Amino acid sequence: MFDKKQKSYTDLLGKTNRIVEGTTIKGDIISQADFRLDGNLIGNFQSGGKIVIGPAGSVTGDIVCKNADIEGKFDGKIQVTEVLNVKSKASIHGEVTTGKLSVEPGADFSASCTMKTNVKNLIQNDGQQSQQKKSE
Repeated sequence: MFDKKQKSYTDLLGKTNRIVEGTTIKGDIISQADFRLDGNLIGNFQSGGKIVIGPAGSVTGDIVCKNADIEGKFDGKIQVTEVLNVKSKASIHGEVTTGKLSVEPGADFSASCTMKTNVKNLIQNDGQQSQQKKSE
C-alpha cells in the first residue's frame, strides 16, 4: 500500500554525489548518478554518469564512466564513453580510453591514450561492466 518505488536513472539525473576534501575512501564506488570527488579514492569507480575530480581530489585505481572532468590527480586506467576534459592543473598517469579528449595547456598528461568511438559501455544493475562494439 505504501511501497516506495525506486527512482529510475532518469530521476537521478541532475543529482550529484559528493566526497569532500579530507575524506579518503578505500574500496570501489558504483553509481548511476553524477559524482564529484574532492577527497581521495583508492579503488575503482564506475558510473553511468559523469565524474568530476576536483583540484584537491585524487583517484588511484580504474574509472569507467560516461563523461569525466579531471582537475586533480589520477593514476590508473580510465575508460570514458564520451568526453574526457583534462584541466590545466590535472595530473594523469596510466592508460586512457575515450571517445573525445580535451587537454588544457599546463596539464600533466603522462598516459597512453586510445580514442574509440565505436565502443559503448553498458553498466548493468549488478555493477558488472560489459562492452559491445557497434561495428560488430
